[in-house]
Amino acid sequence: MLVGIPLESRPSHSVKPIECAEEMSACLSAVAKTRCERSFANVFNYFAPRLLSYSLKQMGNEALAMELVQDTMANVWQKAHLFDASKGSPSTWIFTIARNIRFDLLRKLRNRKEDICADDLWPILCEQTADVNEVSHDHQVTMDEIGVLFESLPDKQRTVIEAIYIEGKSQQEVADEMDIPLGTVKSRTRLALQRLKEMIDNND
Repeated sequence: MLVGIPLESRPSHSVKPIECAEEMSACLSAVAKTRCERSFANVFNYFAPRLLSYSLKQMGNEALAMELVQDTMANVWQKAHLFDASKGSPSTWIFTIARNIRFDLLRKLRNRKEDICADDLWPILCEQTADVNEVSHDHQVTMDEIGVLFESLPDKQRTVIEAIYIEGKSQQEVADEMDIPLGTVKSRTRLALQRLKEMIDNND
């Protein structure tokens, strides 16, 4: 089921490509004009398996592939009125939507990786507090000590770090909320993490 629409479980009939394109075009037209659930079910039953195969090859991850299929078909339901059979086939239109969603998903993943880069604070803290039994108590950096170091950061840097690492926001979200450039957020994050690392090293 997608967006509250039950799908038929019976297998679709084998049809020639041209006939299928005409049938899918008619179904999309019905969805656009009357929000016909049965027509959308026909489109979904035909394209979902093909989209899933495409998505698995492109994303290499079943969960992301399923998300791509769901998002694509949700867009088809919502934007069926934008389909124009005179400009292309249903397959071309739907897979163009899928490719655009794929780019969006990959961009989100890339941005998230940029938010949590290899030399960020948390890997440093993990190394510092990896195993209490193997680290001398005199050299152990406790969370209380980290809290004290954190409070010594400049206000602007501390605010950004709190938003990203405590509230779980992305750097773009922080930039939007604070109405400052994304580059400024990244710069403050970098400076704050570098300062914390230096203070932790000096504390040892």
